[in-house]
Amino acid sequence: MDLYGELEWRGLIYDATEGVRELLAREKVTTYAGFDPTAASLHVGHILPILALARLQRFGHPPIAVVGGGTGLIGDPSFKASERALLTAEQVEAHVAGIRTQLARFLDFESRAVPARLVNNAEWLTKLGAIEFMRDVGKHFTVNGMMAKESVKRRVESEEGISYTEFSYPLLQSYDFLVLFDRFNCTLQIGGSDQWGNITAGMDLIRRVRGRKAHGLVLPLLMTAAGTKFGKTEAGSVWLDPSLTRPYEFYQFWLNTDDRDVVTYLKFFTFLDRPRVAELEAATAREPEKRHAQRELAREVTRLVHGDQAVLDAETASAALFSERVTAMTLEQIRERLANVPSLTIALRQDGWSAVDLLAESGVTKSKSQATQLIRGGGIYINDRRITDERERVTPDQAVAGQVFVVRKGKKDNYLVNIARG
Repeated sequence: MDLYGELEWRGLIYDATEGVRELLAREKVTTYAGFDPTAASLHVGHILPILALARLQRFGHPPIAVVGGGTGLIGDPSFKASERALLTAEQVEAHVAGIRTQLARFLDFESRAVPARLVNNAEWLTKLGAIEFMRDVGKHFTVNGMMAKESVKRRVESEEGISYTEFSYPLLQSYDFLVLFDRFNCTLQIGGSDQWGNITAGMDLIRRVRGRKAHGLVLPLLMTAAGTKFGKTEAGSVWLDPSLTRPYEFYQFWLNTDDRDVVTYLKFFTFLDRPRVAELEAATAREPEKRHAQRELAREVTRLVHGDQAVLDAETASAALFSERVTAMTLEQIRERLANVPSLTIALRQDGWSAVDLLAESGVTKSKSQATQLIRGGGIYINDRRITDERERVTPDQAVAGQVFVVRKGKKDNYLVNIARG
């Protein structure tokens, strides 16, 4: 299967400019994707474009990952309801450093045959003078054309409007494409479908200034089958940085994938081939309760992001929770085997807590009302025992060694709730 056919089978092509398929089949195409450092870490949604670059590299096409140290100082307005808070140069640089490390887990920067490159657009954008920018870049764009772009149009029509700062973002991204074209003969940009307007603006700039043709390919934006935004959980975004989302929680996120989404995610987020995906799809249809596909998905993505040891640790913790009774384990065994389970703390009360207070005050649930709802639905276990009454008392002497409760919320979310006695 050729690269374009591979991307098509995986459902990764939302749109592409005419001739991309032939271009990829005919020559080695240097391709870039940009990652703005708006946070200290990339999140699971970023895996899609990162893996797209990695797939290109595996097929012999040199990839460029652009970390937006310059554009990150501005903020992309694409389909955002309001303007982002501006980050300081120091914040952006700290974010850039973390993102570099994460990208290196997916792309081979040491390859001699097909080297990946990592560049920071601050290198050229922060040296670009305002007059130079307006003369050499701005004159090639009309305000009418920029206003017609859907991402800008929505903001212009909103109450808040759009600042000149964010309005200039597509021009800066276009200039990135031009610089990469000049330096590395980069002729293809990829990104999410919300980036189509920015990508075509860069193609237009290259055509106008260099008289050459460049291309764009955009990936689908992800929603779950349940209609929620991909990568969001009750606790917030799922990050690639293990200090922000622990590897156990990361593994559990993928393990909890809906049956309706799991085959799509196997295609999107792993390198598993067509026969293996078909095998897992059949297994899911045959034995959905065994979650064969979800387990394979969780293993593959956790291995890509955190390594083999993280997979082993996550599966060891899960096995300990589901194969042994918590009350039969010593405190040392719980600490050792459940080291990757989220750990929370609650202040000691000698007379104990109502089940609702224990859940809400420790942070297992966001509120008492949510705790009540889960208990009434039979979704809460404390030290192996299902809690059926939200008024039930939980006392310190019921904790393992008087120090910790193992709480299960729903089918798979587990927490260690430690009693703070100080």
